[in-house]
Amino acid sequence: MTTRTVSGASLALALAAALTWSPPATAAEPPDLTEVVVAEMRERAPVAAAGDRTARVAADRQAGDWAFGTAVLTTRPGSEQLPEGWLFLAHRAGGAWTVALEGEPAFADLAGRTPLVGGEERALLVRQDGRRDVGATAGNDLRTGMALPFAVGQSWSMTSGPHGWSGSAAPWSSLDLAGGDQRVLAARAGAAYTMCTGWLRVIHDRGYATDYYHLWNSISVNGAAVGQGAFLGNTGTDVTCGGSASGRHVHFGLRQHNAYVGIAQHNIGKWVPQAGGAAYQGSALHGSARVNAGGALYNYGALGFTQGVVDANGGGTVNRRTGPGTGYGLAGAVADGTTVGIACSANGTSHTGRWGTSALWNRLTDGTWVSDAYLWTGVNGALNGNC
Repeated sequence: MTTRTVSGASLALALAAALTWSPPATAAEPPDLTEVVVAEMRERAPVAAAGDRTARVAADRQAGDWAFGTAVLTTRPGSEQLPEGWLFLAHRAGGAWTVALEGEPAFADLAGRTPLVGGEERALLVRQDGRRDVGATAGNDLRTGMALPFAVGQSWSMTSGPHGWSGSAAPWSSLDLAGGDQRVLAARAGAAYTMCTGWLRVIHDRGYATDYYHLWNSISVNGAAVGQGAFLGNTGTDVTCGGSASGRHVHFGLRQHNAYVGIAQHNIGKWVPQAGGAAYQGSALHGSARVNAGGALYNYGALGFTQGVVDANGGGTVNRRTGPGTGYGLAGAVADGTTVGIACSANGTSHTGRWGTSALWNRLTDGTWVSDAYLWTGVNGALNGNC
């Protein structure tokens, strides 16, 4: 996707425009920033733009020739399609606006230069670009450092297993969660943005972001720093910006590098969602314990980046050894579902568990060893270096 550059004029703090935009302005009446952003949205999502969508552009920050805000394609309440939205950055030089949406290479470039963001927020926005993210890479590192989006120690219903941000469309990035005290909390620390009524996005480290929709009483934020567990709003049925909700819940979506990604196999609150045969089905695993869609998930909190969850693959315990292999003496056992700290790893005897066959063994922080075949760590290989 390329950014669009046109001559521009005034900038408004809050702007809205229908996608059925009037014909391009003449040289005597140049298009303003709103029109430029809408044109970029239409190019980014041409299929959505052809439907019953409305564009809402809010330039929440401005300084001189810079603008930063949100660009959202809403849809009608009751639609199967949820709204689609991006953060945008705009810069005017030589009388022309250059606009970039999240996911376009120019967005990270502008984020690195604009005076409208700084500090940790700038770093988070730049690292949403996969070219610049030296942390997690989708597909081979599934650690997120996230809790479930409600209070640690509570159990909520996973009313729907992995499904798309909008219905069954791939990727199946989202879970529907309901119950508990109805308080929706940030899954991990980051910078929070109000995308639309009832819809928040939090940009995290490692290129990740999370979306929360259908909220009532949601906070109003424009890049505010939030900690893990910060209050975002209450579960609700809000569809002001489009979509449908049959009962109170939060539609929780996972993003990485400016796009929705499949939530299956990632670790959220020490659970690993599993896709089912169809959208909204599926399950989640904590060790060998499986909860199907409709069941309750207990929020164990975030899994640390040098931790693993014991998965006995149906057994109750896993043996600990004094060295990396079955030739070493027994040093007790560790229960299925236990969180363990990993100090380093080494090769030893080969074993087969739920996630495949491995000769890797992990030395735990208590000095004992466990086969990697019986741990969920989120990476294929040594988690914390070699011993």
